[in-house]
Amino acid sequence: MSINSAMLAGVSGLISNSSSLAAISDNIANSNTTSYKRNQVDFGNVVTAQSVKGRYAAGGVQAINRQFVSQQGLIQSGSSSTDLAISGDGFFVVTNKASGLQPSDARSFTRSGAFSVDSNGFLVNDAKLYLQGWPVQANGTVNTSPTDLSQMASINVKNLGAAVSQTGKISVSANLDTRPIAGSVGDLTYNTGLGSMAAYAKNPANGTKPDFVIDTNVIDSLGGIHRVSMAYLKDSSAPNSWHAEIYGVPDTDIDNGAGPPGQIASGLVKFTASGAFDQATSTLFGLGNPPAFALAKSGVAGTAAAPAWNAPLGIGASALTIDLTKLTQYAATSTVNTVSSDGASVGNVVGVQIDQTGTVSAIYDNSEVRKIAQIGLATFPNADGLKAVSGNAYQVTIDSGQFAVKQAGVGGAGSIAASSLEASTVDLSAEFTGLISTQKAYSACSKIITTADQMLSELINIIR
Repeated sequence: MSINSAMLAGVSGLISNSSSLAAISDNIANSNTTSYKRNQVDFGNVVTAQSVKGRYAAGGVQAINRQFVSQQGLIQSGSSSTDLAISGDGFFVVTNKASGLQPSDARSFTRSGAFSVDSNGFLVNDAKLYLQGWPVQANGTVNTSPTDLSQMASINVKNLGAAVSQTGKISVSANLDTRPIAGSVGDLTYNTGLGSMAAYAKNPANGTKPDFVIDTNVIDSLGGIHRVSMAYLKDSSAPNSWHAEIYGVPDTDIDNGAGPPGQIASGLVKFTASGAFDQATSTLFGLGNPPAFALAKSGVAGTAAAPAWNAPLGIGASALTIDLTKLTQYAATSTVNTVSSDGASVGNVVGVQIDQTGTVSAIYDNSEVRKIAQIGLATFPNADGLKAVSGNAYQVTIDSGQFAVKQAGVGGAGSIAASSLEASTVDLSAEFTGLISTQKAYSACSKIITTADQMLSELINIIR
């Protein structure tokens, strides 16, 4: 009956507009929710087969929910270094628990990047979802997989233990005075054995007093600090040439067999006629070789040619290069401009930094920065087909297609902005406009039911 179909059409309109009102309400309520993606209810007409010619039966309307998951929100400044926003199509991989993850445990995907460090050191967002990433291996590499999420783990930025970085390079900027040096004993009795500058450092009554000494510190494998001296004595037999030695202070740090006390290396340091360091003819570390020396680990018997750390120290081997390119010989007072070295003694984590490629690094109080994880971003063939779950997150569906996890900036995954957050995609002006339209449409549908009710009443009154 046409009147009944009109009433049912009005009911379908009420239901559909109620769904639209619910979607608008959700959008307005989440207008300040980080990375929230707005929903919209579209309407599709329902056509009823017209069984009797000349009569029309109303079909009504059906509500069709539409997600705008792939819509990019505005990137805004965050309040923490662990606030993350994605500029692109990717999603963070997250889980509901921090540790003990099994391959069967559910993984979700979100763009809500308001992460903070919990009491156990894990990165977790406001919905208590734990950020997943590929751990950095001991050799600095990352084992990535585009589909195997079990290769990822919850990122922990606190429970990392202390960090030590051995010294590997020393850079020296100094000048050696080419003029006659007042008080110099000369090199007439100098030799690299008993008359060495290393012997003089242990006991001034022995050896030869150097004309100039440059000191630096070396960090060992356990974070210990050792003093190493580079001593220079002007060569009276050849211009632009200096006797040079490197030795440990105290000498007991070094095992060099029967060599001079604490001596690590000895030879000549030469300069060009313009006063620049001449590496090609210097013999301190072997003719023509880049300046470098090695100390074998503790417990290895050292020799004069191959010294080692002393056994009681119990430390690993050290390999150091010395950059002398800024060592000069001018007619000016011998002086040290700078002596710098890498390496860091024992340090603890004091902060975390994340770059646009998703590399998570721990910052230590000894200025050491160590990579700990690589954030992976998941992409989908149809992100709008994802299933929304609580916590502003999504799960895979048939409509969304299979995910692929990539490094940030690769394959359309987008880049990561640290100290930033993605804003909600809700436009309040559009939502309030839709709210008015929905209210009017709902009132009109209720009017259809009222009118159909009046017509049915008239029909019933015919038989009275």
